[in-house]
Amino acid sequence: MRPCIALSFSLFVAAGLQAAETVSVDMARTGESGSGPWLGSISISESRYGLVFTPNLSGLEPGLHGFHVHVFGNCNAVEVDGKLTPAGAAGGHWDPDNAGRHGFPWEDNAHRGDLPVLYVAADGSASQPVLAPRLKSLEDLHNRALMVHAGADNHADHPQPLGGGGARFACGVIKLPVSPGPV
Repeated sequence: MRPCIALSFSLFVAAGLQAAETVSVDMARTGESGSGPWLGSISISESRYGLVFTPNLSGLEPGLHGFHVHVFGNCNAVEVDGKLTPAGAAGGHWDPDNAGRHGFPWEDNAHRGDLPVLYVAADGSASQPVLAPRLKSLEDLHNRALMVHAGADNHADHPQPLGGGGARFACGVIKLPVSPGPV
């Protein structure tokens, strides 16, 4: 009987540790009136090589899409130059090191929120994981926005700013589970 209790306790503890190392982000289509239809979710997990972003999305245009962590955990539209910008409240790409430039996810002198492009299959689904080697901790991403852009991203500011990803197509807020206080 004791081995069963020990095994059950070990599995319970392991499940708790796994939950602390993975978070799921609900993603919705952006619009001028705020969040639109739900498109799926993206799980973010810690690995020894960096954070792994695993999408489970549908309803996207096939091809490559810009994919970034944005500064603020807010997917609301805001007015910019007299026009509503979907998910504009998320701010720009997360850049805690003040690199000031858009680049590849492995470059030390680029926004830390620059992620590898998101691949969307011909049926509009995205399930291919991407690795962000400079991002190590889920805690750094708490209350930030995860953004999928309408177009591809060349990871440069030329010929178009911010890789040319264009409009913000889908957005979700990264929220870590609240851990219970001491018992």
